[in-house]
Amino acid sequence: MFDWRGYLDGAPEYLARHYWWAYLDPAGVWFFDHHPVINLILFGQYRNILDEVMRRYAVAESACTLQLACAYGSLTPALARAENTRELHLLDVAAIQLRAAQRKIPPSSKPVLLARINAEALAYADNSFDATIIFFLLHELPAEARQQALRETLRVLKPGGRLLIAEYGANRGRHLLHRFKPARRLLEKLEPFLNDFWHSDLDAQLAACARNNGKALRHNGETALFGGFYRVVEYRA
Repeated sequence: MFDWRGYLDGAPEYLARHYWWAYLDPAGVWFFDHHPVINLILFGQYRNILDEVMRRYAVAESACTLQLACAYGSLTPALARAENTRELHLLDVAAIQLRAAQRKIPPSSKPVLLARINAEALAYADNSFDATIIFFLLHELPAEARQQALRETLRVLKPGGRLLIAEYGANRGRHLLHRFKPARRLLEKLEPFLNDFWHSDLDAQLAACARNNGKALRHNGETALFGGFYRVVEYRA
């Protein structure tokens, strides 16, 4: 009988139990970090989502940037090469993810500092970063872990700093993939915390986390992609 506990190695229980095959197993890490696979998973929208994140990021001046968890694809090298990146901090709770990301960092990039850290307890001082990027992480976290990660994100974001989030859009039952039960059930099977995220109020969660840190947060624009199934949202502290 398969035992997912063999993948714990410092990873949270929910990650090892539900996502070992995608993020902790060497074969899975190799397989999923290919652009055709990523693009297929995102229904052909990967490049559009990435381009929108980088378009919004490009206006951040002289940014000391935090990427909150590794992401398959070319986000990390794009941030490392960006003209306005002064220093990129990349964290993940899984060592295998950090090793995979390190292999993709261009030799001529800006300084990239990698650290094995859980997003729920960031080992950085308050107000450390000019910009923070969260790329398809929140829907993979249980509700309590998501709330704590957002609280920590806003703690380390400087006043005036930018927060960019690429994620699934809210499920209001309008998109075909929300209404088509077989597709929705498959997604929810593969992503056990997605249904909760789909029906959560991200703006309200972030506003509460900002208040908890003595800050105010302004919604600074949102781009809906693939008919609103995905979104890129920008906030300013």
